[in-house]
Amino acid sequence: MLDRLNAALDHIEDHLEDRIEAAELARIAWTSEYHLRRLFSALAGMPLSEYIRRRRLTVAGAEVLAGERTLLDIAVRHGYTSAEAFARAFRQVHGVGPGEARRTGASLRSQARMSFRLTIEGSSSMRYRIVERDEFRMAGRGTVVPLVYEGMNPAIVDFIRSIGRENLRRLEELSDSEPRGVLAAVENPSGDRASWEEGTELDYFHGAVTTRAAPEDMETLVVPAGTWAVFEASGEFPAAVQYLWRDIFTEWFPSNPYRLRPGPELSRTTVSEDGTTADGEIWIPVERESG
Repeated sequence: MLDRLNAALDHIEDHLEDRIEAAELARIAWTSEYHLRRLFSALAGMPLSEYIRRRRLTVAGAEVLAGERTLLDIAVRHGYTSAEAFARAFRQVHGVGPGEARRTGASLRSQARMSFRLTIEGSSSMRYRIVERDEFRMAGRGTVVPLVYEGMNPAIVDFIRSIGRENLRRLEELSDSEPRGVLAAVENPSGDRASWEEGTELDYFHGAVTTRAAPEDMETLVVPAGTWAVFEASGEFPAAVQYLWRDIFTEWFPSNPYRLRPGPELSRTTVSEDGTTADGEIWIPVERESG
């Protein structure tokens, strides 16, 4: 998988002056565009589209400082329809406009060319299973929260508090089908996995899988049938579960013949009484890679 991802990165470098289609990159990587965007974001720490933009403007920055072409020529060369659009994008990345950069020889920011490598440590293993699941429904309540990779997410903490202990108890009683317990379901409302970076707004649903009708004061989330990769973790709270999310995308996917499919990502976290440790379970919607 990493070799195929690196081939897609090579294609980006060879076509920085052309229109780069994510669908073509996915074809080179032998995967779906949906999976490529999410996996790249997890591995690189930025959306695929942002990486392409930064690489283009890194090359464009060198051309601006070289002074061999007009600014308009450089803008058109790198796919911008006007000098104004190029100047806005240039300033967003470099913190200075192209004209000023050329006049003053300003310091510019450089996005290094990426490549992915597998680091084998052998110090830990991941517990997972593959589950086929029919369509199911969750009863609960939903909101929108920003993505936080490390530490507690204040928006989620406040939202769960707003549900109240009595309603959380009701959700536990409604749970009568796998995955059991009170769950968190997260999904990007735009469906664009490229933008899963810190601060991204995600749809968040707190509820339980049930075969019964949702109470009138609760919402229903319908989860389509499909295959799920189910991961388990135990350890320090909240790090153990958050690190498991990271490891799924940086270690498990590159090493296994599966890719993401559309659907919410589910998790259940059971915290110890003293709040220091937790057991977690994460359900990721997947499908087998073809070829």
